[in-house]
Amino acid sequence: MTLRFGLLWPFRNPAWARVKWDVLYRSHLDLIVESERMGFDEAWLTEHHFIDDGYSPSLVPIAAAIAALTHRIRIGTFLLLLPLHNPVRVAEDTATLDVISGGRFDLGVGLGYRKGEFEDQGIPARERAGRMQENLTIVRRLLSGESVTIDGQYSTLRDICISPPPLQRPHPPIWVGGTAPRAVGRAARMGLHFLSGGPGSADTYDDVLRADGKDPHDFHIAAMRPTFVAPTREQAWKLAAKPLRYMAAGYLQWTAEAQGASGAPAQTAGLPSVEEIVHKQSFDFFNERTLVGTPDDVVAQIAEHCAHSRLTDLVCGMALPGMPPEQIHASMELFAREVIPHFRGPSRSRC
Repeated sequence: MTLRFGLLWPFRNPAWARVKWDVLYRSHLDLIVESERMGFDEAWLTEHHFIDDGYSPSLVPIAAAIAALTHRIRIGTFLLLLPLHNPVRVAEDTATLDVISGGRFDLGVGLGYRKGEFEDQGIPARERAGRMQENLTIVRRLLSGESVTIDGQYSTLRDICISPPPLQRPHPPIWVGGTAPRAVGRAARMGLHFLSGGPGSADTYDDVLRADGKDPHDFHIAAMRPTFVAPTREQAWKLAAKPLRYMAAGYLQWTAEAQGASGAPAQTAGLPSVEEIVHKQSFDFFNERTLVGTPDDVVAQIAEHCAHSRLTDLVCGMALPGMPPEQIHASMELFAREVIPHFRGPSRSRC
């Protein structure tokens, strides 16, 4: 299976590099249009709430804007926090986006972990797993054209059938993200594609598929990796180090808060400084290496990943927070010209 390449678009606007919000959105939408021209396969969106830098809280209007501006590229969510949303609304939005895009929409969903995103809206965080399972079942049935009646724990529906239906059959591709073995196994048993949650999770997913009598090659696995390429390794790290550290610090703090740790900002104390990252020319992001360096460096790292873990869709987090659009564009162009061709065509590297 040929490796597909996508880009992640979180629309983050940190205080240390802030521009006007409309300027940020316009510039990143323009970059997405450019990514289609360059040959990228997918534009992926990602959801969080109540983050000072504006980490994209509203994926449906962004996806609709991309659908209206592009013609070929697929549009997906990596991922939508399904327990936060009304499942009928998610199904109707997904179907409508599929119609607007001409059958180019993928729905990726996940559990979420930041308690404030739930508790501050009156949704108990302890209900996430139950809401996830119930909502996912409802969404899939509605997108498959069923008339749904259910008296569930969180939803009561009476003969609900959505219209218009999606274009893709039996329904638009549905992906599930997860890190815990139980969540990974749920995705496999439901026969849904997998948004990989870190080292080893792809193997767990494939093992459950086989145990359930399914062929893993009928299913896709996507992995997100922070990515930046430049003509020299020194230039790549000099430009990417500050955004990478900023991202890692935020995720470490959110993870600590989710685990109930006190003094969550102290969790970032062990991070190397920007200067240390530039000097070492290395930075792990949640136990996985970032794809930063020259095109040759990144080709070798992708090939190494593929040698140890099945992968069908590489989602490059190249729109690093605070990075000017011209730098993102230059990295995209270099990646498209000198990295993607190594994984396409008869002599491609295998994934």
